[in-house]
Parts: sequence; structure tokens; C-alpha cells
Amino acid sequence: MANTREPILHPVPILALRPTQMTVGMREVKEKRKRWREHKSDKKRAELLGQHMIPVVFGPDERYYVVDHHHLARALHDEGVKDVLVTIIGDLTMVDRDAFWGVMDNKRWVYPYDAKGERRHFKDLPKTVADLKDDPFRSLAGELRRAGGFAKDTTPFSEFLWADFLRRKISRKTADDHFSVAMERALEFAKGNDAVYLPGWCGPHADG
Repeated sequence: MANTREPILHPVPILALRPTQMTVGMREVKEKRKRWREHKSDKKRAELLGQHMIPVVFGPDERYYVVDHHHLARALHDEGVKDVLVTIIGDLTMVDRDAFWGVMDNKRWVYPYDAKGERRHFKDLPKTVADLKDDPFRSLAGELRRAGGFAKDTTPFSEFLWADFLRRKISRKTADDHFSVAMERALEFAKGNDAVYLPGWCGPHADG
């Protein structure tokens, strides 16, 4: 039997983790908080943390940069959890500090876009998961995927690409105040040919 390599586990203070994106969908964060509270015992919670390690890149400043599970990290922080387990997926400690973000960008390990979908300077990235801003279109994209509007895809930040697509189709007020209406529209738009370029598109295919 081939040996499977176990990930290296590091318990790290949540507030020491550096985000690589600017926003999260707060509706998703609330859902994750709710699921956490459903795990009453310490054992169950420890199991959950063990099953959902935070993938990070180790940077030249010896900080851990979160490259996925920002929603989970924020939810755990909001629930009062102090430390999480991380698994290092990349070691960039040898990279010059001035070159670090360029390398992260090239590897698609950073998504410096704000809640309007506009690209910002890397220095504008939040310093902790507590500083992540709400993007209701990211919540809409997450719900759209769960409803079958598009398939889960390995493309980095795929749900943000869908969020930006929906941002151009649906008003922020509708996404904020009338989420179910926004979802109905999102499901319609997701099947259209306008969305064919997006990762995980599941629209109807024309007969050949």
C-alpha cells in the first residue's frame, strides 16, 4: 500500500491569519456559525476543526496567508474560537518580500477585489479575518451553487467570478433586501448564454 503523506498540522491563532481576499458573503458566515453551534460537545467541535483545516501559504514574513476557507475562519472567530489547525500548501519564505504578492497573484492565491468587484492594491487587503467586508453577491453565488445553478469547480475563486457576473445583473438593494427574489433571477441568469464562460456553467447545451 502506498504511503499517504499526512498534512503538517499547526494550531494557529485565527487573528494571526492573513486573508488573501477582501470580502466574504456574510450570509454564508452566519450559516457556518449556525452549524458550529449545532456541535455541542468539545469532542464534536474538535472533530470538525480536524476535518476542516485552513489551507495557508507560509510567507517571507513568517506569517500564514489563508488561501481558502475564509468564511469558516471568520465564522469560527465570530463564535469565539481562538485557534485553528492549518495545513501549509505552499512555502514562500524564500521569496523577497517585495515580490511576494506578485508571486501569490501569479499562482492565483490572492483575489484583491472589493465589494464592488473592483481590483484594489495588495496593501488594501484586510490584516485579519475580522476585517473582511460583506459582499452580498458572494453569498448569492454560494447559494446559487448549492441550488444547482452551477457546478463546484476547481477554478480558484470561482464563486467570486459568479458573484461579479451577478453583480452586473442584479441590483445591490435586491441582493441585500430581497434575497429570495435575487436568487430567482440568479437561477435564470445562470442558465443563459451570457454565463457560458463561467466555471461550472450548467446551462442548456444546444443540440448538435
